[in-house]
Amino acid sequence: MPLNNTIAKMAYNEHQADRIRARLKHIKELKELKMMGGLIFMVNEKMCVGIDIDKKTSHDRLMVRVGKLAYMDLLNKKGSRKMDFTGKPMRGFLFIEPEGFDMEEDLDFWIEKALEFNTLL
Repeated sequence: MPLNNTIAKMAYNEHQADRIRARLKHIKELKELKMMGGLIFMVNEKMCVGIDIDKKTSHDRLMVRVGKLAYMDLLNKKGSRKMDFTGKPMRGFLFIEPEGFDMEEDLDFWIEKALEFNTLL
C-alpha cells in the first residue's frame, strides 16, 4: 500500500496524541486503546479522553468524558459540541473541535475536566 494511503487511513494525529500523553504522564493507571476510530486514554480502567479525526471535516477532534453534571455547562465552551457517533448524543461525553484545544491552556483545561470526572468514578 502506498505511503500516502496509509497516512489517509490514520485514525488520529500522533502530534495531538503526544500532547495528551505529556499531560497524562504522571498517571500510574494509564492505558492507550485504539477504539471508536481513534485513540482513547483510559485512566483507572475508565475512558477519560481521546483523539480522532472527524471524517466529515478531516480536522483533529478531542473526545472528553466530563460526566452528566458538568455536561451542559461545558457544552457552551469554545469548540465544544455533543459527542454523537450514531445520531444520538452520548451524555457526559463531548467532542472538542480544534479551536477549543489548539492552545496549550485550552488543552490543559479539557484534560483537567476529564481527570476531575475520572476521580468521581
